Amino acid sequence: MTEVVLHIYDVTNSGSDKTNNTIVQINKFFKDGIGLGGIFHSAVQVYGDDEWSFGFCEQGTGVFSYPAGKNPMYSYRECIVLGNTNHSIFKVNEILRELSREWPGHSYDLLSKNCNHFCDEFCERLGVQKLPGWVNRFAHAGDAAVEIAGTTAFRLRQAKTEIVTASKVAYRFFAGVASNNSASPDSPGNSGRGTPRFQANWFKNFITTGAKPSGSDSEEVLGQQQQHGTETPLRQN
Repeated sequence: MTEVVLHIYDVTNSGSDKTNNTIVQINKFFKDGIGLGGIFHSAVQVYGDDEWSFGFCEQGTGVFSYPAGKNPMYSYRECIVLGNTNHSIFKVNEILRELSREWPGHSYDLLSKNCNHFCDEFCERLGVQKLPGWVNRFAHAGDAAVEIAGTTAFRLRQAKTEIVTASKVAYRFFAGVASNNSASPDSPGNSGRGTPRFQANWFKNFITTGAKPSGSDSEEVLGQQQQHGTETPLRQN
């Protein structure tokens, strides 16, 4: 049995002092001030003096180690003891070999598969508690926002398709009713505004400016009208 320690850094590797200072201030406000979260890098230390984490690389595994608390890419913030693991050092090495195969560097994603996600997975396999929620909260929020945006866009496209389909069906229906009733004279004193034929023409003009039927649909309706002697010229674009 040995202790498992989480090392947390402020992400200050942008190459710009101004940006790095801004990130530090964001972390101070959102984490230290209101306890919400921030922009952090994390690594797990177990058995020995090295910490284990995950990052991007074009080839090979993204899992790497560095002397605990001394990663020069970031600004060290704090450490948190997550508990004790019952695994032997041999089992821990086996887990790290498995993770090295499962976490290639090219699969790194800032929102959905970053160093904090790796540490969560490592801690779960070690049998200790996962990272505190504030460590990776910004990434979780960003990932959820991306998913919501994608779902919303899909639903809008789906709704548009359904509206166009419904318009085509209604267009064919009204046109068919108008054709079937073309032989009947309009009622005395009625200008024709309430007749099926007027409704069909009005609806045709309406959807022509929006969800216009496809060429095949227009040809089908035109054929029906010609068959019944009620051809109405279609608008040409």
